[in-house]
Amino acid sequence: MTAVDFLRPEFAENFPAKMDQGVLYVSIAYRTCGHLCCCGCGQEVITPLSPAQWSFTYDGENVSLAPSVGNWALPCQSHYWIRKGKVQWSRRYSRDEVAENRERDQHRLAHQDRESGGGRFAGMRRHLGAWRWRGRG
Repeated sequence: MTAVDFLRPEFAENFPAKMDQGVLYVSIAYRTCGHLCCCGCGQEVITPLSPAQWSFTYDGENVSLAPSVGNWALPCQSHYWIRKGKVQWSRRYSRDEVAENRERDQHRLAHQDRESGGGRFAGMRRHLGAWRWRGRG
């Protein structure tokens, strides 16, 4: 595969088993976006949508994703922005900068978990609690 410089949005509840290069899949139901890495390595990149992770904007035609996508765990370690569908490459981060970013991201997630009242699975627990309550009718 070759690098891409543009991602077109495709809204779907679920992502396909095999993602297409050049498509940014957006699942509102699962609050997640996914795409194949823009460098062309073919790896899937999943970006959860939440105040502490990523957000997206849709202008009726194109999607922007914020903040940048830093694929630190992938062999390519690519780093880019998606703005109005256009891929804008960022500079390569040093190991120390990657570590600092990961630490900051973990701090944001922990803070969001505390504010949302119970951590990563709080929403699921609330849903299951409501289901159990209805089942006892």
